[in-house]
Amino acid sequence: MRGKLALLAMVVVLALVNWSIAGKEHHLAEGRIVYLELAPVDPRSLMQGDFMRLRFGLANEVYNALPKEKHSRRWRQKITAEDGKVIVSLDERGVGTYVRIDDGQPLTLNEIALRYRIRKGTVKFATNAFFFQEGKASIYQPARFGQFRVDENGELLLAAMYDKDLNQLGSEQ
Repeated sequence: MRGKLALLAMVVVLALVNWSIAGKEHHLAEGRIVYLELAPVDPRSLMQGDFMRLRFGLANEVYNALPKEKHSRRWRQKITAEDGKVIVSLDERGVGTYVRIDDGQPLTLNEIALRYRIRKGTVKFATNAFFFQEGKASIYQPARFGQFRVDENGELLLAAMYDKDLNQLGSEQ
């Protein structure tokens, strides 16, 4: 009986994992393409082993727009808002720029809502790192944009890295 129960549990876990993977694959294939500009990062610490630390300029704009309270330690400000959505306007190339924090107003044709999360007092979009094959750091050094696929709920998945002219970087081209 225990063996059958363990086998059933394993089948359920594998089914859930595969369902999640299929959902992400669908998201990558069908999501709307949005490019977010990378925020300046110290080039000496940009590449660390087999990943690139990511920060997005949009996160800085969202941070500045969110309500804050002064924190007693060293006069730092603490975000009082929770996770939410930001409205960005897409230019003809698909590059997103800050418009406003989502307030329920209808979106215009070139606007899209992107989900952000507040973690340890900072604004996060999807990921804070881009992983690549060991020894390929120089390929991604000119990265200036992250290409995201956005689903109907505003969830983002990082798909690729691009240079300043929106040329894809890496062998995945």
